[in-house]
Amino acid sequence: MPAALLAAGLLAFTAGGAHAQGGGNGVIYMAAYDQSIKVIDENSLEIVDSFPTSIGIPIGLTLSANHERIYVRDAEFEEIEIFDVATRESIDSFTLSRGSSKVRIWGLEVDPADKFVILNTMRYTKRIDRWEVDEAVLLKYDLEEKEVTDTIPWPEGDGGRRARMMFSPDGEYLYFFSRGNIIVLETGDFTETDRWDLSRPLEEGLGRFSFGFPTSLHDDPGFHTGLFNFTDPVQNRRMMGIARVNLAERDFDFFTLGPSEPVSFRLAPGGTKAYGLVQQIGNYEFWTFDVEGRRVESRQRFAGRPRMGLEISSNGELLYIYNAGSTIDVYDADSYEFVRTVAFDADMTSFVMVPEGTGPRAN
Repeated sequence: MPAALLAAGLLAFTAGGAHAQGGGNGVIYMAAYDQSIKVIDENSLEIVDSFPTSIGIPIGLTLSANHERIYVRDAEFEEIEIFDVATRESIDSFTLSRGSSKVRIWGLEVDPADKFVILNTMRYTKRIDRWEVDEAVLLKYDLEEKEVTDTIPWPEGDGGRRARMMFSPDGEYLYFFSRGNIIVLETGDFTETDRWDLSRPLEEGLGRFSFGFPTSLHDDPGFHTGLFNFTDPVQNRRMMGIARVNLAERDFDFFTLGPSEPVSFRLAPGGTKAYGLVQQIGNYEFWTFDVEGRRVESRQRFAGRPRMGLEISSNGELLYIYNAGSTIDVYDADSYEFVRTVAFDADMTSFVMVPEGTGPRAN
C-alpha cells in the first residue's frame, strides 16, 4: 500500500472505545477537496485506494445504472469526467465551454445504456463590460461520438436551471417534471407520448399531491418510495405521508403519517424501513419510518452538525452522518447510539455507496 494511503487509513479513529460492528461489504466512493476520489471499504471504513480527478475539485458523483461507471462533475459545473468503477481509471472527460463562453452543467441524467447523457446547461459569455447569460438549454451529448447531437425543446417551454428529469429503467422514456405535470418523452426524438397531471389529488378529500420521486438503490427499478405532502382541506393544515409510486403504470400506494415536518427520507435495504433527519439549528433528530407497518417508529434528538447528509449502511444496521468536513459519524440504526467517528485526510464534497461492491450490479 502506498505511504499516503497508509497514512490516510491511520487517521481513522474510534471515539468511546473500540467497536467491531461493521456496516456491510459495500464500497464508498468519496469525492474530496484534494481533487481525488477516495475508495473506502465499508466494513472497516478505511481508505483502500484513491485516484485523482483531472477536472479539479469533484463536487458531485453520479453512479451509472449498471454500477460500472461514475460520472464526476467539477466544482465549476463546467466539466464531466467518467471513471470505470472496476479499474478506477478515467475513461473520458468533456466540457462544453469554449473561449469567452462558459457553459455550466446544472443537471446531468445518464442513459441507462451509457450511450449518451442529457445535460441541463446555461451559457455565460464574457463581454467587455458584462456577462451575458442565456436561457437554460437541454442538450443530448453522445458519449461515443463525443459531441452534442441534439437540442431538446423544453416541454411546454417550461425549463430552467433547477428543472428535473429522469430516465425509465429501460431507457425508452425520459420523465420531465414540470409545474403540476410529469411529461413523458420517448428518447428517439424526444417527442411527448404521455403526461400525468399531479395537480389532481390522490383521492377525493385530499389536497394536491407533492412528491419528489427520489431514487434509491434499495427500491425496485421503476419504483420511487418517499415522503409526500398535501393540504388537509378540512383543517387547512399541511400533512405528510409515505408513497410508493410506479411511474410507468401511474400506480401508487400511500399512507398518511400526520402533520408535515421538515424531515428527510432515505429508504433502507429491504425497503421495509427508512430513516430521516430533522436539521434545524438546536434541533437535530433521527427518525425511523416503519414502511411496512405504515407508521413513524421512533424519533430522537442527537448532537448533529449544521450541515450534514445521511446514508444507511449496506446491511441496514448503521447510520452514517457525513458532510461537511473530513469525518463520518457512525450511529447504531436501532438505538441511535453513537458508535464512533472516522476521520480522513481530506474534506469531502459528496459520496456514493455501492452496497454490493465495485463491480456491476447483479441481475
